[in-house]
Amino acid sequence: MIIKMKGLDEMKELLEILTGLHPEIDFNICRTLIDDGILDSFDIVTLVADINDIFDVVIPVEEIIPQNFNSAAALYELIERLMGE
Repeated sequence: MIIKMKGLDEMKELLEILTGLHPEIDFNICRTLIDDGILDSFDIVTLVADINDIFDVVIPVEEIIPQNFNSAAALYELIERLMGE
């Protein structure tokens, strides 16, 4: 149960970061953030820096690919995977 709460807190934090970049987007349902051009290169740089600061996770260059940034869920999965390494 504690792990699930921690995960919810982390997802909430990620959604706050994303909403700060684009408050007009519903990140709970959007699955085409890169494909539709919602997130641009500046947004990606900002996300990578914020994730590093907040989650203490370094996203390697080889992980900065569209499928990892196309949705909040995909980005959260990336963060979880990197935190486990």
